[in-house]
Amino acid sequence: MAHSSRRSKGVARRRHRRARDAAPGRVARADPKSQPQTIAGHERSSARPVIYLALACNAGIALAKFAAALFSGSAAMLAEGVHSSVDIGNQLLLLYGLKRARRPADEQFPFGYGKEVYFWCFVVAIELFTVGAGVALVRGVLRLQHPEPLTHVFVNYAVLGVSVLFEGASWLFAIAEFSKVKGRRTYIQAVRAGKDPSRFMVLFEDSAALLGLLIAGCGLILQQLTGNPLFDGLASVLIGLVLAVTAVWLAYETKGLLIGESANRDVVADIRRIAQQIEGIKRVHEVLSMHVGPQFILVAITLEFGGGQAREHAIDRLEAALRRQHPRIRRVFVRVWRPEGPDAQPLRPGTAGL
Repeated sequence: MAHSSRRSKGVARRRHRRARDAAPGRVARADPKSQPQTIAGHERSSARPVIYLALACNAGIALAKFAAALFSGSAAMLAEGVHSSVDIGNQLLLLYGLKRARRPADEQFPFGYGKEVYFWCFVVAIELFTVGAGVALVRGVLRLQHPEPLTHVFVNYAVLGVSVLFEGASWLFAIAEFSKVKGRRTYIQAVRAGKDPSRFMVLFEDSAALLGLLIAGCGLILQQLTGNPLFDGLASVLIGLVLAVTAVWLAYETKGLLIGESANRDVVADIRRIAQQIEGIKRVHEVLSMHVGPQFILVAITLEFGGGQAREHAIDRLEAALRRQHPRIRRVFVRVWRPEGPDAQPLRPGTAGL
């Protein structure tokens, strides 16, 4: 009897929830399958642990590479040392950008400083291209013009082996953290849809570093087997090209966010769906959005309101529903659609609160 009573109460509660969600003016819960393919808790987590680990690994690796280049005279090893040094500078810039972005909004910057992250990530891409790729290419070309035999080759092998271990550990940690936020997307899709470049910046750099170590190792092996010193210069040139391609890709992915990229399509579709379910809103004409920072979405929406008293509180209900579904939506501006003209007249800005 007790079991039957508990089951009856459970059925009654489920019926009550279905009736409540179906009530007029109530926003239905979204289907989990339609939600953005990310994990909300991890979206709000910091990318700092990945950056700190990469910074520590690169500091030790850079010293070892420069020491090996000094003993052996390898241009490829010198290029790798410069690469690691550039990575150290990049990670310090990322940490600086993350710190600057946390400053609260003020009168001069009413939407906050979230775009500082995008600016400093773009600076990182420029530094990687000019300093990292530039030095490697110049050093490689000079070595091709004036080839020299290597000495203490086994020192280079030892440093490369240690570097692979440290870079591999950093890369595995970075990819594990990035996997938490990519959801069901592929890695390429997650990078394209990502709004926080500091999350994939370290992953890009570590991937380029591992590829550079592979190229440097192949150059050393080929030079040792053939006795031709040109392979060392060629390896340095290839490392420079890898860094240049990585820098261009990072700059491209960051450029849109720096200019003012919209929220992902699934978020925009969710905003439209929620607005259409609010009592008092007759039609949604336009939804505009922009990422002011990784955790700050600004929304401007053009609405056509119905008659009656329901429209008086429609905007408040819309703001509350959007904030519950997408906490990153911090500001909502609503415009009224006027049938007599193409331009909607501003009703009032909604504030979802910082």
